[in-house]
Amino acid sequence: MLGKMISAAAFAVAIVASTAAHAAGDKAKVTLVYDHELPNVPGKSIKAVLVEYKPGGTSPGHTHPKSAFIYATVLEGSIKSQVNDGPVKIYKAGESFPEFPGDHHSVSANGSKTAPAKLLAVFVVNSDETELTTDDK
Repeated sequence: MLGKMISAAAFAVAIVASTAAHAAGDKAKVTLVYDHELPNVPGKSIKAVLVEYKPGGTSPGHTHPKSAFIYATVLEGSIKSQVNDGPVKIYKAGESFPEFPGDHHSVSANGSKTAPAKLLAVFVVNSDETELTTDDK
């Protein structure tokens, strides 16, 4: 069942990726591409967001809802990431990393200044959560 949901999310990403235009500036464009309640886990949903970075693009430091478990996969290019006080890492297309409830994502950026990058972040989160990302103040 989860495999079918992830496949549906990947399909949605392909559709969105083929038609989406990048936002102005160097901030990442974030698009909700999948949102479905889990029928066997009351109160939980699986939500997927496509994060698109222009060359040199970034996202501000941020957190996610305390109920959120996230599994992020780089679809294109490379992503520079730091979670909590861990090392800054570069993930390439096809590589993935988790974020656990309560984690702070202090660095999230395109790993390249010359090529775009795309990331699919799949959340398992409380269904009533509407704000998936809260930027640092």
